[in-house]
Amino acid sequence: MGRFLNSIIPYEAYRRIANSRYFVDKTALLSELVPALDLEERYFCITRPRRFGKSVMAHMIAAFFEKDMDSSTLFEGLEITKGNIGSSIDFDYKDHMNQHQVIFIDFSTVPEQCRSYQDYISSISTGIKDDLAEAYPELSIDQMQSLWDILTNIFQKTGDRFLFVMDEWDALFHMPFVQKKEKDAYLLFLKMMLKDRVYVEFAYMTGVLPIAKYSSGSELNMFTEYDMTITERFSEYFGFLDTEVDHLHEIYRNTQKNPNVTREELRIWYDGYYTAAGHRLYNPRSVVNALVNNQIRNYWTSSGPYDEIFYYIRHNVDEIQDDLALMIAGAGVETRVQEYAAVSQELNTKVEIYSAMVIYGLLTYETASGCVFIPNRELMHQFDQMLLSHDSLGYVHRLAKISAKMLKATLDRDTDTMAEILQYAHNTESPILSYNSEIELSAVVNLVYLAARDRYRVEREDKSGRGYVDFIFYPEKKNADAILLELKIDHTPEEAIAQIKDKDYILRFQGKLGEHPKYTGRILAVGIGYSRTTKEHCCKVEVLKP
Repeated sequence: MGRFLNSIIPYEAYRRIANSRYFVDKTALLSELVPALDLEERYFCITRPRRFGKSVMAHMIAAFFEKDMDSSTLFEGLEITKGNIGSSIDFDYKDHMNQHQVIFIDFSTVPEQCRSYQDYISSISTGIKDDLAEAYPELSIDQMQSLWDILTNIFQKTGDRFLFVMDEWDALFHMPFVQKKEKDAYLLFLKMMLKDRVYVEFAYMTGVLPIAKYSSGSELNMFTEYDMTITERFSEYFGFLDTEVDHLHEIYRNTQKNPNVTREELRIWYDGYYTAAGHRLYNPRSVVNALVNNQIRNYWTSSGPYDEIFYYIRHNVDEIQDDLALMIAGAGVETRVQEYAAVSQELNTKVEIYSAMVIYGLLTYETASGCVFIPNRELMHQFDQMLLSHDSLGYVHRLAKISAKMLKATLDRDTDTMAEILQYAHNTESPILSYNSEIELSAVVNLVYLAARDRYRVEREDKSGRGYVDFIFYPEKKNADAILLELKIDHTPEEAIAQIKDKDYILRFQGKLGEHPKYTGRILAVGIGYSRTTKEHCCKVEVLKP
C-alpha cells in the first residue's frame, strides 16, 4: 500500500461517501468497465463539468479494484454485487474486487513549494517509483530509469499489469507555472506512460477539458472520450437522475427534524442539465448540500462566480448581450457545440463562447433543439449578478441596474415611474425589445424586474391561448407583497388586470381548504399596456387582497 500504488486514499474517500445519508449507488458503472480490462479499447476519458461526481466515481473504481485492501463490506449490497448490470460479458465481481494493481493519480494535488512543472511531474513520477520499489523489492528497481521502463521491466519479470485511475487530468493547465512547452511535456509524459504499453490493463481518466482534442498530435488518441453533450454512454453515472433525487428527498423528509426543502425547489434550483441521450440531470453537489444544510441556496462555490461567467463572454459582448437577455428570460439560444473551443486562449465567436460555457457547466445544451440554456435557478443567480456588476454589458446591464427602482415603484403603485422605466427600456436599440414575440416580452419583464429575484420566485405562466405574457412573483417571505403581472399589446392596463382576474391567478397564493393562506401580504395585480400606434406604455396596479 503506497502513496500512488494501491493507495488507501481513494478507499477512504469513497467510504465516506458510501456511508453518508445521501449516498447514490452508481456502482453499476463497474459492470461496464470490467469487460474492457486488457482489451484494445481499455482507455476511457470521462469529461464533465465540475461538481458532477467525477472524483467520486474515480475513487469508487480504485477502491473496488486495488489490491492490499478489503472492500467487501464497502460494496456489500450495492448494485455491482447484484448482477452484471449493463455488462456485455458474464463475470463474478469477486474475481475483480481487490485483485488488481491500481495506480491512482489525483493530478490536482500539488506538492508543497511547487514552483515549476518539473517539481510537479517529478513528485508524481518519483512517488510512483518509490511505491513500485517497495512493492517489488526482489527486482532491485533502478529509480534512475524512466517510469515506463520500470513498469515494463516489472511486467516482463512478473507478468503484473496495472490499472491506471487518474482524476482531474486537466488540473495542470490551470496552474500558474504552466506554459505551452510545459503542456506539451505533460502530454508527452502521459503518452509515454500509457500509450501502447503492455503493462496497462486499463486506463480511466476524468477531467473537464476534452482530452482527445487538446493536442493536434496523436499523444492521447488511444482514449475514447465520453462527454455529457455528445456521447450517450455513461451519462446516467454523473449527476443525479429524477428518480435518484426522489429517493434522496424521501430520506430527507424521513430523517430531517424540520424539513424546509421541497422536492419542487430541488428541481427548480439544481435540475436542468441535458445529456446527449436527452435526460435531464441535477447538479449532485448542490442537491446534497441543500439536503444536508436543510436550505435551498446557491452552492456554486468558486471565487468570483459571476466574474467567471463574464470571463467567457468579455471578448464579444456586443454579439452576446441580446442572447443574454433571452436566456435570462428562460429561452434557449440556437448554436453548435464545439469541443475545441474550451481550450482556446481567447474566445471570440458565439460558438466558441457557448461551447466553452457548456463544457464548464455554466450553460447546458439540448441536442434535440440545438439550443443552449441557463440550466436552473442556481446558475441563473450567477448570471443575474453578472448583469448587475459589469457595465460593459451595455443595455442589459443598464436595465438590470434600474430593476430595483422598477420593483419599488410597483410596490408603491407609482405607475408614472413604472411607465417611464418601461419607456426607457423600449427606447434602447436592442431588437429583442421590439415586442415581436412572447419571448421578447418575457425578456423585457425579466430585465426590468431583475432585482426582484432576490426577494421573489418569478415564474412565467403558460399562455393557455389567452393574453401575451403572464408573470407571478412568489415572495420569499410570506408576509411580503405578491405580484401578478400581465403585459398586453394594443390593450389597456385595465384590460390586462381584468384578464388576471378572469384567470383567478389569485388562487396561486392561497393555501388548501382548511389551511392558513400561503401569503399574508398584499396581492397586487399589475397591468401593463403597450400601444404600437403611440409607442407608449401605460401601467395600473390594483390591490386584489389587502
